[in-house]
Amino acid sequence: MYVDLDKLNTLIHKRADEIEAGVAGTGYLARTVIGVGTYLLDNEGDIDLLSARQRLTFETFILPLLDRPRR
Repeated sequence: MYVDLDKLNTLIHKRADEIEAGVAGTGYLARTVIGVGTYLLDNEGDIDLLSARQRLTFETFILPLLDRPRR
């Protein structure tokens, strides 16, 4: 799977409020989701390096926001 690193960077650094809104009431912390996104940025978007739990976090919270246009 290809991750657009520019979109991911923008999401993590400029759209963090959307991440916070997305995790509200789920039991996840926004900083956890941001941490997974940062880890992906640091590793050039290589999803294969994610653990099963990190991948679930990515697919549940980050991927939908990457596909959605900025509010």
